[in-house]
Amino acid sequence: MIFGASVLQLSPGPKRALGRLPVKTHLRKVMLLSLVLVGLVIAGVGVASAQDVYKVNYFDINAPVLGGLPVPDATVRIDNPGLTYGNLCAMIYVFAADQQMAECCGCVETHNGLRKLSVRRDLTSSPLTGVVPFSGVIKVVSAAPVGGVCDPTSGVIPKANLRVWATHIQNGESFGTFPLVWPVTETESSDSPLGATELSALQAQCSFINILGSGAGVCSCGTGD
Repeated sequence: MIFGASVLQLSPGPKRALGRLPVKTHLRKVMLLSLVLVGLVIAGVGVASAQDVYKVNYFDINAPVLGGLPVPDATVRIDNPGLTYGNLCAMIYVFAADQQMAECCGCVETHNGLRKLSVRRDLTSSPLTGVVPFSGVIKVVSAAPVGGVCDPTSGVIPKANLRVWATHIQNGESFGTFPLVWPVTETESSDSPLGATELSALQAQCSFINILGSGAGVCSCGTGD
């Protein structure tokens, strides 16, 4: 009977001890989950920042003369603000309005430098098909140089944070007795997420142009650095 009583007295002890364990385990799980959520938020911010690599803009009315009157040229400006304090590459891909790549090239961009490119002379003067696009899209991928070279055809490694602007020739207007006037506006290129499929397609099409074009389809880098 004494032994039995001892068992009855001791048995509640472990039950109380066991009853406290799930609470501690729950707290540990809550703390671990909180740390994981914080890590995901931080990782998400990193991914969003890394997407600052793809700049898209348009060009239109790309002709030297219309209606017997001269049309101004459009200009693309590219700046490397110096976030990495080193050189970056502007991988430039020019598309005609029919979605065909017309020209492509890679240009070195030094930090705090400004590059100016003529849409007419530098970006559309020597298309693969020989037909100068009247309108289209200019895509710029901000990338890291590979071995000091900017090759838009392969091995492109996107790296932030080039800034790109472009002027636009708008529809001409007449003012009384004055001849046709072509208004010029300017916009910053839109930032778009760059997917792996798009990056691969840009490089493949540019490589195709370089192989078949025999020099045609390769744009030039304008002035500045």
